[in-house]
This record gives sequence, structure tokens and C-alpha cells, in this order.
Amino acid sequence: MNMRHRLLIILGPTAVGKTDFSISKALEYGSPVISCDSRQIFRNMSIGTAVPSASQLAAVKHYFIQTVPVTQSYTAGDYELEAVQLVEALFVQGHETVVMTGGSMFYIDAVCNGLDNLPDGDPSLRAELWERLEKEGVESLSEELERMDPLTYSQIDIRNSQRVIRALEVCLVSGRPFSSFKTGEKRIRSFEIEKVGLTRPREELYSRIDGRVLNMIEEGLVEEVRSLLPFRNCQALQTVGYKEIFEHLDGKIPLDEAVRLIQRNTRHYAKKQLTWWRRDPDIRWVDISGR
Repeated sequence: MNMRHRLLIILGPTAVGKTDFSISKALEYGSPVISCDSRQIFRNMSIGTAVPSASQLAAVKHYFIQTVPVTQSYTAGDYELEAVQLVEALFVQGHETVVMTGGSMFYIDAVCNGLDNLPDGDPSLRAELWERLEKEGVESLSEELERMDPLTYSQIDIRNSQRVIRALEVCLVSGRPFSSFKTGEKRIRSFEIEKVGLTRPREELYSRIDGRVLNMIEEGLVEEVRSLLPFRNCQALQTVGYKEIFEHLDGKIPLDEAVRLIQRNTRHYAKKQLTWWRRDPDIRWVDISGR
């Protein structure tokens, strides 16, 4: 490990203020910002994923912002490979500290610890599973996963359709349980990793989340989602902020109810992020309340 080379990861719950904080650190160290967000990486989803503003993007160079077509499948394994290669290339260019920021737990975990070597996926099978999801719902797929791999079924969030489909795809492609590929061996990186977690009092964070959702509506979230209707079954769009507006556009719920659900579901996601990271003793937490 080269102790001169440091990857500084700024993490934290959604809406806590990672973007401005990471830009300030990037300017301090003369580093670009590597985004570690599993939704901001997709094109045509700028409002609902709260991508950095034009002025923020102009302040420092950003990577992995709106680089993948919304129709393309992109995994944490893809991100691990591309992000680690980029980090190492930036160190070769002369950077001593590289700044990464985001709230995607699996992406950050992939960079820090590496992922297990899973078999190659089958795009046609994956498309078939997504079609089944649309017709049968996630419960049917979860029940099939329970039959094929009870251990994985007991460990993952079976309401998360993306994770259920990925595990089921591996089972069907390999003929082995998804859990049999999980070795838990940590990858050794050639650089030091420092993790800084940003936090605020819960009431302040939730207020920022609620306000951000209202701003998204004002900025045109409904129109953005409407433009994505032809792609609504794509992996990228199975996320908070888009699913609720799709239901509104289907005439199932009024707009004010969609807004309430986005706010509630985003708060739930923030709580999930914090629960995940609180068990990591390597994170140094910084309270940025009032900033």
C-alpha cells in the first residue's frame, strides 16, 4: 500500500450536504470529485437524482455523473472496476489525495472491500425477470429465490426488486445458490482509504429532504419522469422519486400524494443509509448542522 496516496470518501445520508462539502475538499487538495451515486450515473435523470448544479460541476471536474444510458444495466461490480482504475490513474497523474463522494452503500463497499467474483450475467434472462416483475410483482420472484437460495432470501431486503433479480439471475445462470459465491474476502487496495461521514440532527436532515423534494417538483420532476415513460421498466428507474411519479402519471394517485410518498420514502432511505454505516468503525463522523 502506498501511504502517500489517499482516497478520501465523503459519505452520508441523502440531502445531508455531501456535494458542497466534497467540492470544498476537492479544491483544498486539488482533486477532482468522483461521484459514487448509483442513480446520478444515469443520463436523463438529473432532477430526480439531484445531480450537482451547473455551477457545482464547473467548480471542479466530476466523474461518473450522467455517463451511462438509462437503458443500460450497471452494477456495483462495474463501478468497482471502473472507479478503482480511475483512482489509480489519478494517482499516477500526480494526485496525492483523490476525493470521492456519494451515498450508495454498495458502491462504496465495492470500492473499499471489493465484491465477490460472481458469474457473468445473462442480459436476456435479466430482461425476462424484469418483465416478470412487472407482471407478477416482487413477491413471486422472492418466493422463487427462497426456494433456490434460502440463505440469501433471509439476508437481503426482499422488497428490493433489483437485489432479488440479481440474486435470482445468478442462481439460474450458474445452477448454484447466490450465497455460495460470497466469500467475504476483502480486496487489498494499493492506496489508503479514509472515510468521512457527514451527519445532521434528524429533524434538520428530514426538513432538508422534504424541502428538496418540493424543489424537484418546482424544477420539473413530473415532466422529467413523463419523458422517461418509455423506459419505466429499466433498472435505473426502479428508485424513489420515479416510481411514485409513474403512479401519479398512471392516474393511481394525485400529485400531492406522490410528493408525500417521495418525502416519506426518501426519509426511510436516509435512515437505512445511516443504519448501514453506523456499524463501520472506520468512518469518522462530522456534524455539519447549520451549514
